Amino acid sequence: MKIPNCLRKHFVTLYSFALVCGFSCSVAAVPQQQQQPSRAQTPQRQKPPEGGKPKAFVLPKKDAFTLPNGIAVTLVPYGTVPKVTVSVVVRSGNLNEPANQVQLADITGRLMKEGTTNRTAEQIAETVARMGGAVNIGVGPDQTTITADVLSEFGPELVALLADIVQRPLLPASELPRLKTDALRQVSIDRSQPGPLAQERFRKLLYPNHSYGRIYPTEEMIKSYMIEDIRRFYGENFGAQRTRIYVAGRFDAAAMPRTITEAFSSWSRGTEPRIDIPKPVAQRTINLINRPGAQQSTIYIGLPVIDPSNRDYIPMLVTNSLLGGSFGSRITSNIREQKGYTYSPFSQVSTRYRDGFWVQVADVTTNVTGPSLKEIFYEIDRLQKERPTEEELGGIKNYLAGIFVLQNSSRPGVINQLVFLELHGLKDNYLTNYVQNVFAVTPADVQRIAQNYLRPDKMAIVIVGDQEKIANEVSAFGEIVN
Repeated sequence: MKIPNCLRKHFVTLYSFALVCGFSCSVAAVPQQQQQPSRAQTPQRQKPPEGGKPKAFVLPKKDAFTLPNGIAVTLVPYGTVPKVTVSVVVRSGNLNEPANQVQLADITGRLMKEGTTNRTAEQIAETVARMGGAVNIGVGPDQTTITADVLSEFGPELVALLADIVQRPLLPASELPRLKTDALRQVSIDRSQPGPLAQERFRKLLYPNHSYGRIYPTEEMIKSYMIEDIRRFYGENFGAQRTRIYVAGRFDAAAMPRTITEAFSSWSRGTEPRIDIPKPVAQRTINLINRPGAQQSTIYIGLPVIDPSNRDYIPMLVTNSLLGGSFGSRITSNIREQKGYTYSPFSQVSTRYRDGFWVQVADVTTNVTGPSLKEIFYEIDRLQKERPTEEELGGIKNYLAGIFVLQNSSRPGVINQLVFLELHGLKDNYLTNYVQNVFAVTPADVQRIAQNYLRPDKMAIVIVGDQEKIANEVSAFGEIVN
């Protein structure tokens, strides 16, 4: 179906918004002839007015103190809306799982919402709903976050509620079978889709002997989890000295620290955080995951790079944005706008504690799988050989700086940045100087980053697609290993 010109700009706008918000799409590639309307159909384009220079990010004044048991607390008065966000962040996540208990941390997090020794799950939901919010528990590779955003008048009450959830979870055995069934269903759904399959294989290649390389458990693993496993995991990995509390928004400056002290001071220190820095593998391999009859090939190309503690990290972000990490990037312009091979390619720098990797992802039409690889590597090679122009780089820097300020213009945004600083051991000036440091990146810096870190000969390639149709053309890029 041909997309009318009057709607095309709205699709582009929505796509750009999705990228800004961190979403991605997986849809059939639009054929080239549909993306290239005739000259008679194309309205005359006018050069848009020059945008203003993004303002520097200003970190609101914050108060910090540490409880005797080791819990660090950060309070950030922010905004004018009478709401407050409270986040309890525990240094416990998938990193802490044994190799034979993948996603045990996730199931533990879900079970923590099923009541405490003082409240039922229904009482928790009703209480926080009365405050104007909901409790969310998120489990990541390194951290578990328990958070809620409520009306300011309920700030102290929310602190008491979160303290109860974090310190006294009931972890009821009666709810575990349901959560295991949910986990089995979700894993089954994910494994039926090409994106998760490619991501799983890619991570295993980079981290073959580390928890960062384990994404999905087997069916046997999930079925084997007992309530004793959940309670042992909680007991070994939750405690005061692993915990940080963040409060941002409008709150009573006297009542909030007093309530936090009363609610959390009696919690035992627990164990120290586990430190397990991976040694990722950088090796050129081609892995094909066969999906007979697939109309598209899902491509993952990438390698280990630097983490946020490295001085080259911000130049790396700029380089990524120019190469494939923004709607105006070179790879996107090449294989989407010019060639019509794909609709939503993107690249990113993904980080964990003292670890990072760069990856380019694209869903391409099956018959252009090989040409897509060729164009991606062509753009990497071109960036290594030729510096970008000041004009091209300037647009990318404006984009990155503007997005940074927008993303942090909210209570959760401020907290997310403070959590990022804490995890990676960064100082406040990482945030306050971020925009300045982005604008300081030069064309020579971008070329240097591409040369030093984006080594095609070290990149793993994972493709999910119809092996019979694509094997010959992709074999030109290396030996296929299944």
